[in-house]
Amino acid sequence: MEQLFPYTNRDLSWLTFNYRVLQEAKDPSVPLFERIKFMAIFSSNLDEFFRVRVAHHRNLVRVGKKTRKELGYDPSEILKKLHNTVNEHQEEYSNILLNQIIPELKKHQIFIRGAEDLNPEQKAYVESFFQENMLPYVQPVLLSKHKIRIFLNNAALYLACHLRLKNENKRKMSRYAILQVPSNHLPRFIILPGASPQKHELILLDDVVRFCMPELFPGFEIENTYSIKLTRDAELYIDDEFSGDLISKIKSSLKKRNVGPATRFVYDRTIPRKFLKFLMEDFSLGKFDILPEGRYHNNFDFFHFPHFGMHHLRNTPLPPLKKKAFETGESIFDVIKKKDYLIHVPFQTYEYTIRLFEEAAKDPDVTHIKIVQYRVANKSRIMRALMDAVKVGKQVTAFVEVKARFDEEANLKWAERLEKAGVRVLYSFPGLKVHSKVALITREENGSMKNYCYLSTGNFHEGTARVYSDFGLFTADRRLTDESARLFNYLETQKRPHNKFKHFLVGQFNLRPSLNKFIDDEIERARAGQEAKIILKLNSLEDSKMIARLYEASQAGVKIKLIVRGICCLVPGVPGISDNIEAFSIVDRFLEHSRIYYFYGGGEEKIYLSSADWMKRNLSYRIETAFPIYDNEIRKEIKDFLRIQFHDNVKARIVDGNQNDNYRKDDSDLPVRAQLETYYYLKRKEEMQENLKVSEKL
Repeated sequence: MEQLFPYTNRDLSWLTFNYRVLQEAKDPSVPLFERIKFMAIFSSNLDEFFRVRVAHHRNLVRVGKKTRKELGYDPSEILKKLHNTVNEHQEEYSNILLNQIIPELKKHQIFIRGAEDLNPEQKAYVESFFQENMLPYVQPVLLSKHKIRIFLNNAALYLACHLRLKNENKRKMSRYAILQVPSNHLPRFIILPGASPQKHELILLDDVVRFCMPELFPGFEIENTYSIKLTRDAELYIDDEFSGDLISKIKSSLKKRNVGPATRFVYDRTIPRKFLKFLMEDFSLGKFDILPEGRYHNNFDFFHFPHFGMHHLRNTPLPPLKKKAFETGESIFDVIKKKDYLIHVPFQTYEYTIRLFEEAAKDPDVTHIKIVQYRVANKSRIMRALMDAVKVGKQVTAFVEVKARFDEEANLKWAERLEKAGVRVLYSFPGLKVHSKVALITREENGSMKNYCYLSTGNFHEGTARVYSDFGLFTADRRLTDESARLFNYLETQKRPHNKFKHFLVGQFNLRPSLNKFIDDEIERARAGQEAKIILKLNSLEDSKMIARLYEASQAGVKIKLIVRGICCLVPGVPGISDNIEAFSIVDRFLEHSRIYYFYGGGEEKIYLSSADWMKRNLSYRIETAFPIYDNEIRKEIKDFLRIQFHDNVKARIVDGNQNDNYRKDDSDLPVRAQLETYYYLKRKEEMQENLKVSEKL
């Protein structure tokens, strides 16, 4: 049904988020290698977007669901808007790369050489490198329309070659060929010899192939080469499966993922129209499949751009801060028993979370460990600790969500390893994702059983904990540990708990109703002339019902502040509808990933941290958890964190209906960059607490 209030299409909104990533790449205040990293993030994001979201719209068109009446929008129209926006972004991307990044690299004596720029020594090196490392992987194929049909691998780099037989009349028919650039086997950036310690030269793997192409096509003249790439539909189409062997279906679908329908064919925009038309016909591509780019594709390979030891061209390191309470030498359980503790990664070290599981595995008093695994590192000390715990007789249960997109295969492998080690593994619910970030540890103390839990806004993933901004709560508060036990009981038995959740807000139970109740309370207070406010920090805000409630609250006079990193379908500042809503987004060196719900509550503030964004999928089709913060010191810390975010005038962008991504400025002469301010706030806080302890001893 078509929306009757201001509502930005979620995918157009996502593209504006990705443009904010591109803004970081062109920001001259960002260190050069970090700008290159943002170029990689932008490209990686866009690849996933086409494999999932664009594929979704294309499938709607294919099956004929393309009327506004059926869907509330026309998918053909959305596809056109998405393509137009992506084209604009790609042109700007190419401009940033060619006119900003590459000239900046040259200023620092880093030169990217083309095939035509090599000196004799480098030519010999490139030829030798090609013969020794690349030749087995490069298999050129002459194209013959309707006779030889080539299958393009997903996200693989190819060169489309325009050839002519030597001594052939130039007016005779051209010959076309294709070959794959083996970037899945070899580094994309090859460092060339002959440079001095102060000068660095490199060549892209694509151009190594271009330089050696005459060896691959003897008897032909190489007229020109153009890079191309195809991405394929990555959806497994299993979310709505309610019967049968879900694991087998996932394994079967994973085999098909890289052979799915085309979602994007990118090509060098300088390719002649005749050649492009030939390729479209040969690969059965339509107008919604093709998108022009620059000379090079798969720019997510910029993640691996060599740094040549130039640390000054990277961000100043922010060593993860230690939390003094966990550095006393006491058992981590003795520390948590005294009070709740919050860590804010990556500003504070994730080592305490890892230590919790490693200590639990060794502690003879620990009897049970339970955890929800959504995404996990390839090399995970936490998973190793779970397996070690089983070896010494502890009961370990891991709920593994095997429908975590693009981590399905990794999660299946970890699940199999855990099962072989003796861990009790529970798998996904058909038709429902478990997205909660919860762990529960049971310990025998003084003849009775005591529970400890770790609640988080992020995954149990040692890798992302270094770059994602997330909260993790260590607690022995029975109000929270009992609710954790109730949640795990449901995951283990799939029986709805007899006692309702009183403290947690849990998807499929009380999450959406509770949020509605909190909004109702703020509306009632505003209408009574009392102070009323709502603050939400989210990755995405898309659920139309919740957006309608926020509009209703705004119209009642509730002051609403939104910090939304990614998708924001709500339109702030619309007269008579969202006058009281302010929204902005922060994109900086760390990925903003924590979710915070704040409701003023007439002075009895409600503060929740959560795994859930306000999207239909999170609120309606997932097991999510929002957990309350009861400790007053931690509540203050979270409010201070929000206050710092509100004052960001460096990396914050305004979210509005125009999708302009304008930087949010204020009247202050003092720059406030929220992520750096957060780091130093936490550092000062620890130092002050330590000084206070010292003064108390004197």
